[in-house]
Amino acid sequence: MFPPTRLRSCLPVMNQMYKPRLRPHRPFRQTSTIQTKSFNTNANNKTKWLNFRAIFTRWMPLGSVMYVGWCYIRASIDYEVSKVEIKFYEMFPFRVTSRLWGKMAACEIPVSLRSFVYGTYIRMFSVNLNDAAVTDLKYYKSLSAFFTRPLRDGARYISAAPCVSPCDGVVLNCGPADTDKIEQVKGVTYSLEEFLGENKWLKRKDESYYNSLLKNKENILHQCIIYLAPGDYHRFHAPCDWTATFRRHFSGKLLSVNPWLAKLIPGLFTVNERAVYVGEWEYGFFSMTAVGATNVGSIEIFKDPELRTNTKGKRNRVNELELGQVCMSKGELFGQFNMGSTIILLFEAPKDFKFDMAAGDKVLVGQSLTKVTRQMTR
Repeated sequence: MFPPTRLRSCLPVMNQMYKPRLRPHRPFRQTSTIQTKSFNTNANNKTKWLNFRAIFTRWMPLGSVMYVGWCYIRASIDYEVSKVEIKFYEMFPFRVTSRLWGKMAACEIPVSLRSFVYGTYIRMFSVNLNDAAVTDLKYYKSLSAFFTRPLRDGARYISAAPCVSPCDGVVLNCGPADTDKIEQVKGVTYSLEEFLGENKWLKRKDESYYNSLLKNKENILHQCIIYLAPGDYHRFHAPCDWTATFRRHFSGKLLSVNPWLAKLIPGLFTVNERAVYVGEWEYGFFSMTAVGATNVGSIEIFKDPELRTNTKGKRNRVNELELGQVCMSKGELFGQFNMGSTIILLFEAPKDFKFDMAAGDKVLVGQSLTKVTRQMTR
């Protein structure tokens, strides 16, 4: 009907008319490739948050930022912690993290990094390095060696008082303990029997656990709780001339023992891991307890090398050991923490025994505990 020459002449015009309507051809295989790439991208993003490396590169920084923010909000609104939050806190695997921290702290640090690492720690926790036997930071091979650094000669004066402070730290509580319920801080108590355990070290028996500890019924028990902060001197000494005869090790939890948490958790010292040493001094019953805490890799007692703390196993394990007669002189080195923790003294003394300190006071090794003895030394 139309000659071929006419059709060929109209093609350029028709091509221009239909060109806007034409869509570029896209192969089916190319579409599937795009979908596969997007799927792989999503899968890779998920695995980035689920692998082991993500614990240190993603989850720990994120959790730290959230925790610091929550602490800031809680402090600004005077927040009261609920029992549910405390239960969740106690469920955290602090024993595992503390063992990991102990292994990390024992790792040798390159000499070139020691000044920076220890210098940062000194600034963060206000460490007084002038009291250390060695002030050269490059001397300490690991964080553990730096934590347990010895004092230089003459850094501490041992008072002539019968009983002195066993360590550097802050007093959480001190005073008479005349009942079975003892204050760990003001208004918060713990059980004396749960803390010390069954009385197997004395032959005398009594229906009252409290009275079974007393050698002289006219005396009462007194206590002193001292918290060692991360920046304090981490070794502790014998507070008096006494004889240790029995040791009981409780493999409990490793919750933090800082003063803020001690106000929130009743019986904190009865659930945490602790090494209880009992014996006698000039007035009768005497006990000295080293309480473990979060990130405390181990508690070392120099005259008890068999003690092993923060080991794998059930939390309710109790190990006992008859020590015989281990005599300790006042000021003698007793043991050390691989991080800050708490020392608790429970001892028998006359009712007029008075402490020369109060809760919140800073004390040093060898400092007198009583007013009477301080007057006697003048």
